Amino acid sequence: MRNLELAGRSPVLAMNGMAATSHPLATLAAINVLQSGGNAMDAAVTACAVQCVIEPQSTGIGGDCFMLYAPAGKGEILAFNGSGRAPAAATAKRLRDMGVETIARQSAHAVTVPGAIDAWSQLLRDHGTRDLGAVLQPAIRYARDGYPVSSRVHSDWVNAAPILSKDPASKRIFLPDGKAPALGSVHRQPELAATLEIIAAKGRDGFYTGPVAEDIVAHLKSLGGLHSMDDFAATKGEYVKPISTAYRGYDVYECPPNGQGIIALEILNILDPLMKGLPGPLSVERLHYAIEAARLAYHDRANLIGDPAQVDVPVAKLLSEDYAKQQRARIDGKKAMAELPPGPFPLHPDTVYLCVVDKDGNAVSFINSLFHSFGSGLTAPKTGVVLQNRGDSFNTLEGHANCIAPGKRPMHTIIPGMLVKDGRAVMPFGVMGGHFQAMGHAWFLTNYLDFDLDLQEAMDLPRLFPVPGGPVEIESGVPADVVAALQARGHKTAPTARPIGGAQGIWIDHAQGVLTGASEPRKDGCALGY
Repeated sequence: MRNLELAGRSPVLAMNGMAATSHPLATLAAINVLQSGGNAMDAAVTACAVQCVIEPQSTGIGGDCFMLYAPAGKGEILAFNGSGRAPAAATAKRLRDMGVETIARQSAHAVTVPGAIDAWSQLLRDHGTRDLGAVLQPAIRYARDGYPVSSRVHSDWVNAAPILSKDPASKRIFLPDGKAPALGSVHRQPELAATLEIIAAKGRDGFYTGPVAEDIVAHLKSLGGLHSMDDFAATKGEYVKPISTAYRGYDVYECPPNGQGIIALEILNILDPLMKGLPGPLSVERLHYAIEAARLAYHDRANLIGDPAQVDVPVAKLLSEDYAKQQRARIDGKKAMAELPPGPFPLHPDTVYLCVVDKDGNAVSFINSLFHSFGSGLTAPKTGVVLQNRGDSFNTLEGHANCIAPGKRPMHTIIPGMLVKDGRAVMPFGVMGGHFQAMGHAWFLTNYLDFDLDLQEAMDLPRLFPVPGGPVEIESGVPADVVAALQARGHKTAPTARPIGGAQGIWIDHAQGVLTGASEPRKDGCALGY
């Protein structure tokens, strides 16, 4: 339990339903759905749609979605991959022939076909009680009538102004008067409101066929993109078999590749015996082990993780205990290992994660993203759809796991998580923050399960991240003497320029019938229950 004399927030407790998101208005929208009789999936999609308007830097309908779902009383975890694909005409050779050796963030080639709307539609049909048109109404109102720009959103928006200024539609919509909207000012997106109304009326096809898709495809083609209307019409997410590992008597579930959830599990496997008997959550021993385990696992990610439909991803090997032992043996408890080669993936900080549990015990772990802040920085001019830059994770290196190819999905950073005990879901959880997410899952879970921190304290604890090929970025809350001790062990450190990541989680106490929620202090959001 936290020291109530110090700044902070307590976990939120309720008995009937709960939502945790990175924005209060999105959390409230989810609670309104639950209280009016909707279920967890209805509430999750509603909240996410709202965030696609009021957190435009972090997510949007031009992005992708992944989900884990625990239906009440069924003892199963369902996983859904709603990530988009490269255009059918996109090959590494064709891009090289066009003079494209590296896929730049604001290139049309960085834009994969968005998968979010298709995913939302499918998930509501299969597990919701309301249709897409109904759950989009709060988002439509915020886009049409306006929303106040909150603190973290404003900060991110200011940082993104240079990239937004390079695209005429982005500049017009998101930099009124030539700059980011002021903190507390009201921002409106009438083009996006009209687009959402089309989707509400026509469903999934309102986005992937007709004028909305035509506007997106025309804009991308004008920039040299290879996208077609057929690419959009063919978009379809899929249910996939989740992957898991055991940790401290729990089963930790993740979506399989092309996401990086497998890297979170690999880190946990490496850390399992190393986390026992340590002096504390911010001890140099704990931080050293966390850094080294992450560096090893991220090196695997850089070389091995891609679309399993097109490349062979050694899932069983990466999750095996023998492999964890081999990786663990490479860690020297007293000094940093030699430098590992960096991976070819760009860094980014932005995504939204949310979770919802309803009165019947259905639990949703839900994540939606544009990749970088405001994605590619490209906005379809007539429809106001900000386009993701997931293709930024592709390369043109023949034979590499993430070499671009027709219909291929890139390695994905966004990963929802689910903790299970004795066959029952006990916590949907997730960590935002791009490449940090895999380490963030392991960091958060070990905070909570190994160091007797409550759910909110486990999120509040200062963070660090060994940037692949770079220094260990460390938040200011890590004590200076601990940073010095890490440096003495050979770690190259640097202060982080921005807060690292963001998290949400809801603990389900089945015996008491109580839900405990926590929300990221580095974001604007909150957990609420009723």
